[in-house]
Amino acid sequence: MASKAIVETDVLLIGAGIMSATLGMLLKQLDPTLKIEIVERLDSAAAESSDAWNNAGTGHSAFCELNYTPEKNGSVDISKAIKIAESFEVSKQFWAYLVDNQIIKLPDLFIKPIPHMSFVWGDKNVSYLRKRYEALQTCHLFEGMKYSEDRSVIGQWVPLVMEGRKSDEPVAATKMDLGTDVNFGTLTKNLLEGLSAMENVNIAFKHGVTGLKKKNDKWHVKVLNENNNTHHVLSARFVFIGAGGGSLPLLLKSKIPESKGFGGFPVSGQWLRCTNKEIIKQHAAKVYGAAAVGSPPMSVPHLDTRWIKGKRELLFGPYAGFTTKFLKSGSLMDLFKSIKFSNIKAMLFAGKNNLPLTKYLIDQVRLTPDARLDALREYYPNARKEDWELAVAGYRVQVIKKDEEEGGILEFGTEVVSAADGSIAALLGASPGASTAVSIMIDLVHKCFGEHVNNPEWQNKLREMIPSFGKSLSKDAALAKEIRTNTCKVLKLHKLL
Repeated sequence: MASKAIVETDVLLIGAGIMSATLGMLLKQLDPTLKIEIVERLDSAAAESSDAWNNAGTGHSAFCELNYTPEKNGSVDISKAIKIAESFEVSKQFWAYLVDNQIIKLPDLFIKPIPHMSFVWGDKNVSYLRKRYEALQTCHLFEGMKYSEDRSVIGQWVPLVMEGRKSDEPVAATKMDLGTDVNFGTLTKNLLEGLSAMENVNIAFKHGVTGLKKKNDKWHVKVLNENNNTHHVLSARFVFIGAGGGSLPLLLKSKIPESKGFGGFPVSGQWLRCTNKEIIKQHAAKVYGAAAVGSPPMSVPHLDTRWIKGKRELLFGPYAGFTTKFLKSGSLMDLFKSIKFSNIKAMLFAGKNNLPLTKYLIDQVRLTPDARLDALREYYPNARKEDWELAVAGYRVQVIKKDEEEGGILEFGTEVVSAADGSIAALLGASPGASTAVSIMIDLVHKCFGEHVNNPEWQNKLREMIPSFGKSLSKDAALAKEIRTNTCKVLKLHKLL
């Protein structure tokens, strides 16, 4: 790999999104002497998956997302919801530590309290939601959740959802006041701003990775500076690929054995964005419903209150779509270029086993404006077309990996793929990624920095940043309440009783 210059660093983070920003901040707190380089091919941070307009879910804590609590053999499995709820508490602890120590800006710039609600209609869905509520009440992490089938009560919670609804239609809702709205674009920029103020941290925008190769005990990563069209090489002991939809192609370029069999299935997205300020004022909740049969988790419909660039917004969606691009700023050839001899079998079998998903995505692409409005009216019956505009959401690349029984499977969620020697790792997948970023990155630190993470200094620092580190919030109710009381105070959220 010929180059004019080689720049030495300890850690290279590819992509300036929430994952790289979180990992960079964690590592810098654990070892302030580390030299960190961050490269981003776009001209700003959090411009792809982490951007508020692109992110399909904000503040995933499993309070309202029904796809995290599947019904199996007549009972509701809440194991994934418990794991995600606990992981979100870990994220809040880390953010509270950073705010408390004035490393990042005031919390109301990136996190605000907002109720999380699930809303369903029809006898079958009402029965499911009732079972879900009863199951969640067995875990203290969901303490305070309210359940109602009373139309007047639900109407008080979310008037837009109930106004104009058929009076003979069975409905049910849950409400969790502990919910939050997190602007991960703002949080990412705050984290990177905090990092850039530290010694031995350099962030380079409009710098794209064009190649990477292992040489002895270091990775040599070829980088194109798009500002002056020159190349240089970054030599790093550890590389993290946190480039959203761009992670898979770079992982495959690394040619590590662990990357074999991995592929990706891209899904595009769109929102309906409310333009009527009076309507926006009347809705104050994140209201999630049940996903359509065959649809991906990122397309679970929600009528969603958010704060973006200091303004309160109301969105509905996302509407999924079929695409061959891995990023909004990507190429239509991304999917085809990602097909390799090592993953073609897994991708073919995953495609064969998920034909209903492909049909669903194609149908979504063909939706007319009236059809989109009809979908919105299931959640807001009195919605008018003139109060909403269509906006492009982000792209997600769902993980495909080889499977002994199925040949290849499509997985919804996030997955860290790392080399056996811990010298390189990549994050693939989507939801609930951003909300559980801290837990994901702590797991990555254990995998890739094993020689350091168990020493007393790192262990003590981890406990300082994450007071529940090494303990189970889902098993210790008193600890969970103590942690939540503190994070709510520092992050200016709900006042717990």
